[in-house]
Amino acid sequence: MRLQQQKSILDAVMGDLGDLVRKLGPQDQIRMEQYTEAVRDVERRIQRAEEQIDVDLPEMAQPEGAPTDFEEHLELMLDLQVLALQADLTRVVTFMLGKEQSARPYPQIGVPEAHHPLSHHANDPERIERMSWINRYHMELFSKYLGRLRATPDGDGSLLDNMMILYGSGLSNSDRHSGNNLPLLVLGGGGGRLKGDRHLTYSDQPSNANLLVTLMDKLDVPVERVGGSTGRLPLDTLAEL
Repeated sequence: MRLQQQKSILDAVMGDLGDLVRKLGPQDQIRMEQYTEAVRDVERRIQRAEEQIDVDLPEMAQPEGAPTDFEEHLELMLDLQVLALQADLTRVVTFMLGKEQSARPYPQIGVPEAHHPLSHHANDPERIERMSWINRYHMELFSKYLGRLRATPDGDGSLLDNMMILYGSGLSNSDRHSGNNLPLLVLGGGGGRLKGDRHLTYSDQPSNANLLVTLMDKLDVPVERVGGSTGRLPLDTLAEL
């Protein structure tokens, strides 16, 4: 229906939006203009994706999963998250960059093999290196999302200043399906409750669920247990995390 109408969602509210903008101060007017332009940009990109439905394709087997242009599809999904957070439509987002057992190859970075079979690298140095290329590629795309959050004003800082983001994986050694020594990133300022620029390690190998319990405390939503958690991270670490 939206594709047939070829209209922007903003067109339906332009009158009310104009009345609101006239009541705002100069800085808020600039902020509103930036937000509406971001909405229009996302709408244009969604429309281009929808228009591909009508393109005649040759007879061929279609791959399963997300659109073939992974980078464009991912950036669109992340930009929608930024808009939702900016408008306070949600305060919680979960997102997977790659589904489990993904058969997606990454020829654009020199990795023609499917991701999941490649993850069972059998300690082959060449296969491990190509896996590291995929991980680095995902991080580069994720860093653009962080850049958008950092550039989006929110209160006295940015969206990134007021967010807590947990990025990582449930496996450390994908060949063994090992969940020990997970490489996790905790990002954002958490409204002044998170201290960054640190590399923390734990000799007692606490459960990842302990980190989740700790972060819930930081969100003022304390819980006694998450999954298989056995407690909170040490208090001296908690105070500085």
